[in-house]
Amino acid sequence: MEFPFPTCLNVWRAPSTMRVWTLFLFVLLLKSGFVHSVSDFLIGLGSYDITGPAADVNMMGYANAEQIASGVHFRLRSRAFIVAQPKGNRVVFVNLDACMASQLVVIKVIERLKARYGDLYTEKNVAISGIHTHAGPGGYLQYVVYTVTSLGFVRQSFDVIVDGIEQSIVQAHENLRPGSIFVNKGELLDAGVNRSPSAYLNNPASERSKYKYNIDKEMTLLKFIDDQWGPLGSFNWFATHGTSMSRTNSLISGDNKGAAARFMEDWFERKGSIRMDSVGFENDGIPRRISNIIPSLRDTHHELLELAASFQSPPGKPATKTSSIARRVRGVLRQVDKPRFVSAFCQTNCGDVSPNVLGTFCLDTGLPCDFNHSTCGGKNELCYGQGPGYPDEFESTRIIGERQFRKAVELFNGASEQIKGKVDFRHAFIDFSQLEVNLSKGGASEVVKTCPAAMGFAFAAGTTDGPGAFDFKQGDDQGNPFWKLVRNLLKTPGKEQIDCHRPKPILLDTGEMKLPYDWAPSILPIQILRVGQLVILSVPGEFTTMAGRRLRDAVKTVLSGNKGFGSSIHVVIAGLTNTYSQYVTTYEEYQVQRYEGASTLYGPHTLSAYIQEFTKLALALISGQPVEPGPQPPDLLNKQISLLAPVVMDGTPIGVKFGDCSSDVPKNSTFKRGDIVTVTFWSGCPRNDLMTEGTFSLVEFLQGKDTWIPAYDDDDFCLRFKWSRPFKLSSHSKATIEWRIPQDVTPGVYRIKHFGAAKGLLGSIRHFTGSSSAFVVA
Repeated sequence: MEFPFPTCLNVWRAPSTMRVWTLFLFVLLLKSGFVHSVSDFLIGLGSYDITGPAADVNMMGYANAEQIASGVHFRLRSRAFIVAQPKGNRVVFVNLDACMASQLVVIKVIERLKARYGDLYTEKNVAISGIHTHAGPGGYLQYVVYTVTSLGFVRQSFDVIVDGIEQSIVQAHENLRPGSIFVNKGELLDAGVNRSPSAYLNNPASERSKYKYNIDKEMTLLKFIDDQWGPLGSFNWFATHGTSMSRTNSLISGDNKGAAARFMEDWFERKGSIRMDSVGFENDGIPRRISNIIPSLRDTHHELLELAASFQSPPGKPATKTSSIARRVRGVLRQVDKPRFVSAFCQTNCGDVSPNVLGTFCLDTGLPCDFNHSTCGGKNELCYGQGPGYPDEFESTRIIGERQFRKAVELFNGASEQIKGKVDFRHAFIDFSQLEVNLSKGGASEVVKTCPAAMGFAFAAGTTDGPGAFDFKQGDDQGNPFWKLVRNLLKTPGKEQIDCHRPKPILLDTGEMKLPYDWAPSILPIQILRVGQLVILSVPGEFTTMAGRRLRDAVKTVLSGNKGFGSSIHVVIAGLTNTYSQYVTTYEEYQVQRYEGASTLYGPHTLSAYIQEFTKLALALISGQPVEPGPQPPDLLNKQISLLAPVVMDGTPIGVKFGDCSSDVPKNSTFKRGDIVTVTFWSGCPRNDLMTEGTFSLVEFLQGKDTWIPAYDDDDFCLRFKWSRPFKLSSHSKATIEWRIPQDVTPGVYRIKHFGAAKGLLGSIRHFTGSSSAFVVA
């Protein structure tokens, strides 16, 4: 049973006479108003497409100027939940398939929510968090250092994220209904490793001895159950980086967490309709839908070939803007009157956690990298972490995603601790550039300060998930005279700034760089959301493992002394939330100056500042007192600069239409499970229409003699959409669609379809579609 209410179930095991009397008394009490719903909350979930421009735009995460989007691995989404007390507070948590939240995005989302709902949703009770995929379009943050490689601000990236967040919250709001929430925890051992173990070892041995592992391996999951519909979804928090996809990948992807969300949402849609093993999976571990959509055909292979031959590739033809939305697979499956199941895999203190679990090795020798500096022969460029599917990054993404998915299903099925209690929140803006921090050491107190933001030399070395270039290396606490000269051309840090950040040698003095506008944030949001005994700490950066542990413990110590929380308190960190300010290490890890320490913007006391300010929020939460809102962060939208060239026009060779096949499947083709089917179409730039809530690519199945039904689309792991031009300024472009035929595919006749949009010389947008010739899958 999905509803874990054993006391209610036991009633119906009593003798029949007692059952009748119990039912009679229950009805009388219900009518008299003495019996209330078992639900403590109103709950609502929502989900919306935020895929963004699949061409020409630099990807956010690796800061690699050559990593330009050119297609879709699978689509990105914004997923939201709202929990409200019927006559009290409410909170909103949004999980983005994006690298991180953006301060400017949050500002504009809150403006829209206030226009819709007044003061119901504000920056105080809305948290917007990123999963940290490094395979999503960039250009949506407002500070210079985060938009340099994307050639400045990309309005299209920004708008689709703002729109998607708003729509996911609107869905959740409109779906608000009485329901229950359950929480569960469990260890996932094989989805992450510490990528900076030498820094972790600099933490006190007495502190390290309290923990079994050098990363957090615990997943915390919330299960949402609607009183009428049953399970509505789940959100979980687990620490591992979104770097299964490499710095050379050019396909938009939610990486391992986005993949896990797809797998779990599909699993739930199918779990009641097909035979699965003990934990609810098919033989290859990933839930599929195709065999549940269509019946098996009994035609002979010869008859199927004849049928396929009657569907040759037609010329491309005009289409409507909504045609791709109408053909989406998940659109076909959704029940109109029932909210869709929403599953989000959220990020937490992942700062030093890599999904490349096989370890780090030198590409030239195959030997392990240097332990302290992650170099090969003194250079960082050849040291890479290897995922479980190495050298296939798509396979590594699938495996790490599947491992998180499996654990989430286990926790989902076993969730029995019900969330009870208040819904509450506290929020403050803090200027981290010169914040006084009170430290206690051995009974004595000391006042120290944070620093204006700056990035160290080891920042440019990158990590083993994505190494940097030149002669930078992790663990550099001295700097390089040549690069200091280059740095000084931009901004020479003063003595006070240098001393404040010591032992970090400053490479970029971002906090003091203001032209053409701010290079880095100074004012950061911190936030606590409470749902019963669950407490979410919204942090605007990437905390390392030990930094996250210290923050959680500090807040839990404050809360555990309050009777309103009871004996069971679950404290989770929601990383990369509400804005982005890079990394937060412990004081001891900062001394080592690996990548994470060099990227801790506000100096060695950054973590202590967070602990101090979150402790204040926690005290205000349990005392019921308000907190000072703090200084408002800047809105820099009108100052943004964009150097990304627009799409001028699209064209095709003479005698060719948009949607025509450039390369079709061979005639009379038969493919088997595991084969790759590839078709190329003449196309237009994907920036002309993002196909939001639609699809660029589709695999259709022939039902009967003339009815094509959707089978796989852009949301499916097995289908890849790749877009290319013959050269950079060409108006001609092609879309290549690759279908990796799943092992459980239903035999029959298939074809591949493409939806696109082309821009005319005068700016008009024409939508089109094209289809391949039909082929047989045996």
